Amino acid sequence: MSSFVAKTVRDLPYSGIRKFFDVASEMEDVVSLGVGEPDFVTPWHIREEAIFSLERRRTMYTSNAGMPELRGEISRYMSAQYGLKYNPGTQVLVTVGASEGIDVALRAVVDPGDEVLVVEPCFVSYQPCVLMAGGVPVSVPTNAWNAFRVTADDIESRITPKTKAIMICYPNNPTGAILERDDLECLADLLRKRNIVVISDEIYAELTYGETSHGSIALLSGMVEKTIVLNGFSKAFAMTGWRLGYACGPEELIAAMTKIHQYVIMCAPTTAQYGGLEALRNGAESVQAMRKEYDARRRFMIDGLRKIGIDCFEARGAFYLFPSISRFGLTSEEFCNRLLQEQRLAVVPGTAFGDCGEGHIRCSYAYSIDSIREALFRMEKFTKSL
Repeated sequence: MSSFVAKTVRDLPYSGIRKFFDVASEMEDVVSLGVGEPDFVTPWHIREEAIFSLERRRTMYTSNAGMPELRGEISRYMSAQYGLKYNPGTQVLVTVGASEGIDVALRAVVDPGDEVLVVEPCFVSYQPCVLMAGGVPVSVPTNAWNAFRVTADDIESRITPKTKAIMICYPNNPTGAILERDDLECLADLLRKRNIVVISDEIYAELTYGETSHGSIALLSGMVEKTIVLNGFSKAFAMTGWRLGYACGPEELIAAMTKIHQYVIMCAPTTAQYGGLEALRNGAESVQAMRKEYDARRRFMIDGLRKIGIDCFEARGAFYLFPSISRFGLTSEEFCNRLLQEQRLAVVPGTAFGDCGEGHIRCSYAYSIDSIREALFRMEKFTKSL
């Protein structure tokens, strides 16, 4: 039957994260720092509102683009939080997680053969989604020496007449890197002159640490007209299983995305939309509490890795670290496989996020301090054995 599978799909590799953790799931006594999922339960007031919506028999389809009141709340949230102004009726689409937003944004923009610049290391779905949209992914690698920040020079050197879009993600998964205002200004100076759509995945926007708050490239002069901003509820509100996200952008692009969405999805889950409405209206205190705990874990893990001799730049966003393991003389894949087999500790090879991730591993600190402490103990035993 394999001959019936479309060539594009047949040639796609399986997720580097899922492939690795399928092995880990069959082992006993495994400590994991691998999955990018909050260990917090969705705050009770959000769960309660969703339950109440079911009790009120609110179980029908919503409009394709999402409940008008939720789109209105998203519009107010984006304005208050980031200074971005969107018309809730025409410039906001509620999606099934930010992951659907990535897919429909690319399919709405890309024609067969168009090139899409993909800043790496990056979330594992970017390149496959470009391919499934008929596009050609073009890697734009970043490096630890520059704190994994993409520069205008990095991008300009890869632009061709076929370049249609660029995908960026800051705060970044897997590195935890952020872009500051000066970085964004340099990118905007380059991109506003060119007919290139920016797809900005900002799912970790609420999880930044230190004095610098998140800024979106869409806020800069001339950029809101050509930028699709993706966000969602999974990370900041601990709502991963609810599968609720949103896209904001120019009316024509959101209309195109909605057209695809209405045929393949219909609408995001109604119960989740009521939960999202409550999250945006009354969830700020919970987000602040979770962010404070993530920050404590971040500092604990960075200090712990450095104490056992593993180089790690100071990530300032999301809930990941991307330490270097190159001095141990193993590839990322070899390091992670041996670490799992010998110490029952699961982390993700950096190459799961692009070739430039070689020599690194991704460690998530969306786990308790006790779990992180045990992971560091096992990591130290392993690196000493090397």
